[in-house]
Amino acid sequence: MAILNSFKNSVKYWYFPFILGLLLVILGFYIFSAPFQTYEALAILFSISFIVSGILELSFAISNRRELSGWGWHLVAGILSLIIGLILISHPGLDALMLALYVGLSLLFRSVHGFGFAIELKNFGSRNWGLLAFTSGLGILFSILLILKPIIAGLSLVVMTALAFIFTGILSMVLSFQLKKLKDRMMD
Repeated sequence: MAILNSFKNSVKYWYFPFILGLLLVILGFYIFSAPFQTYEALAILFSISFIVSGILELSFAISNRRELSGWGWHLVAGILSLIIGLILISHPGLDALMLALYVGLSLLFRSVHGFGFAIELKNFGSRNWGLLAFTSGLGILFSILLILKPIIAGLSLVVMTALAFIFTGILSMVLSFQLKKLKDRMMD
């Protein structure tokens, strides 16, 4: 009975998903209209993610230095991520080319490191080493693409972000109309 009451209450406000969807679609079109401002905002998020991942990688390396034979690589990856994050956050106007190169080189290093870690897992008899090796290989491929074609990669990131907002907004609006139909049926 509680689930039915909860469902009726959510149907009562069927227009909330529509409003959210409309806002998401508008934001998606704004992202298309202002790709460079969007890229700068995404650059700040990248910077923060590099700092956080650097700190986490350093913590992982230090706390596992006795258990992992290659813990120094984790330490180097953490230091590299932290340095790149600090460089990117301290230079928010860094042009798209430099940002793509920093991010591409860091991701290339991290992906090569991940591939080495997959081989290490294989040597320990882990069954899931292949998945890590495969995703690391994809990381190597995409980071090389980012390094070789930084402007295209940067703009495609903005385009993909805009499309994600637009399609999520459309999904939310369609959901709201389905809830409205359901509400109308429940009222009859």
